[in-house]
Amino acid sequence: MSHVLAAVAWPYANGPRHIGHVSGFGIPSDVFSRYMRMAGHDVLMVSGTDEHGTPIQVQADEEGLTPREAVDKYNRVIVEDLHALGLSYDLFTRTTTGNHYAVVQELFNALDANGYIVSQVAMAAISPSTGRGLPDRYVEGTCPICGYGSARGDQCDNCGNQLDPVDLINPKSKINGETPEFRETEHYFLDLSAFADALGQWLDTREGWRPNVLKFSKNLVEDLRPRAITRDLEWGVPIPREGWDTKRFYVWFDAVIGYLSASIEWARRSGDPDAWRQWWQGADKKAYYFMGKDNIVFHSLIWPAILLGYDGKGDKGGKPGELGELGLPTEVVSSEFLTMEGRKFSSSRKIVIYVRDFLERYDADALRYFIAVAGPETNDTDFTWTEFLRRNNDELVAGWGNLVNRSVSMAAKNFGAVPTPGELTEDDRAVLTVAKEAFATVGSLIEHHKQKAAIGEAMRVVAEANKYLSDQAPWKLKEDKSRMGTVLYVALQVINDCKTLLSPFLPHSSQQVHELLGGEGVFAPMPEIRVVPDLDGGPDYPVLTGDYAFPAWESAPLAAGVPLTAPTPIFKKLDPSVVDEELARLAG
Repeated sequence: MSHVLAAVAWPYANGPRHIGHVSGFGIPSDVFSRYMRMAGHDVLMVSGTDEHGTPIQVQADEEGLTPREAVDKYNRVIVEDLHALGLSYDLFTRTTTGNHYAVVQELFNALDANGYIVSQVAMAAISPSTGRGLPDRYVEGTCPICGYGSARGDQCDNCGNQLDPVDLINPKSKINGETPEFRETEHYFLDLSAFADALGQWLDTREGWRPNVLKFSKNLVEDLRPRAITRDLEWGVPIPREGWDTKRFYVWFDAVIGYLSASIEWARRSGDPDAWRQWWQGADKKAYYFMGKDNIVFHSLIWPAILLGYDGKGDKGGKPGELGELGLPTEVVSSEFLTMEGRKFSSSRKIVIYVRDFLERYDADALRYFIAVAGPETNDTDFTWTEFLRRNNDELVAGWGNLVNRSVSMAAKNFGAVPTPGELTEDDRAVLTVAKEAFATVGSLIEHHKQKAAIGEAMRVVAEANKYLSDQAPWKLKEDKSRMGTVLYVALQVINDCKTLLSPFLPHSSQQVHELLGGEGVFAPMPEIRVVPDLDGGPDYPVLTGDYAFPAWESAPLAAGVPLTAPTPIFKKLDPSVVDEELARLAG
């Protein structure tokens, strides 16, 4: 068994997150983490809210808040939403902690000592109306390389090349549309070009990655160049150098270091400050990074370059910093984009449904199911209310929910308990075998990040069980109670297996099924929100965490004689009118 780090992209705390966000980083990472724990691995799932940079200042100004007040507000909203989805973080923290500041500064100091930090005078984009620096991503214009009209100041999403805002043709501020001014200013740069060889060699050893991620990353290696890691900002991690008081670390630099700082914070809170090392330095460690495709370059090139530089493994050599040598990602698991009714999600244009609003009207497992079975795993996917309704009613309610409801109902009505089976027929054994054999298939697919295929296999077992129940027709066996009991026992045993097969995807309903079958205690552990003190003297803040004890990933025998009562439905059937209601809400 391995120590498995599930490093989940950090949602930005300048507003609530929408369902497109959690389709990329949230639900896929939780499905993977839940399964890997059940398979016996030691999983550490970490992330938090990304809380620095100019966009936070802009949002705070719009709301009449200080930056700290703004991130406190949206950190709480995001924590509550991810909690409601059941995302099983070992620690979901934030970047405005003393612990995070210290880890960021330690990595900077070691990179500098090894020669990978250079000071250069650069042209910085400044907002004429506020005098503040504009982050690269908040400057848009025409790409000077491929001519794409909506290139950002840090990267062109069309050709994939790194850019600087000053390179853009006809640059405009995304905040207010004004043309930025460019002024000379001194900044620290990470010399990415010094890692081209090491990164290229490392990428050549990567196996099993999604082809788009690996190809995209390899294409950019030769064009790496020094990239600024500081900005003229008021809100961010301080730079530990004299004379740099008016500058802060650029938010992209401090955010990727969050995976390490969150691991260290988790260890400090566990009572064993060195416990994080098992996921970063152990011989059996594996690290999987989950995000949307717009973050690939940061996780497949820039973060590995920071780690290589800290370890002293770039062209300039060096030695590891005080934390010791740190491990590189095993895999970068990037999802494509989720669109909505044929359009790109856009909070500013109200083409959006926030997680909180969704969960006020629909079950968390209904959203988790849609993203697992129809989400943007390897291709952009469109969320439509018509398809959501169909998936919910035809697959969750009529398929899985109906199997559970009619089986438990008949057993409760006719036996009052899980019946004792008689001699099994060939048909009985066949459906039981289908369920047992699915564990290896579904588990392997989840482990290799093929979640659509995995949930498809699990739902195939549900379909086989429904067919078995229809073929055997236990409701016609009132004169043969022994055979009726055997059929219902077999159906309940398959349901017992399916609750396990589906629990990484549908933990809330799997817990319900566990209880309907007479099970006691927690079957599908859930995270909890805890308000904790800052370990280094800052204000208290909420985190997501949990004391998780997961069941084994295997078929467990269902005990006969356990009392059963009439079930309540585990899923809600939706009226077709919700489609028109939601489309009207979107249009409004």
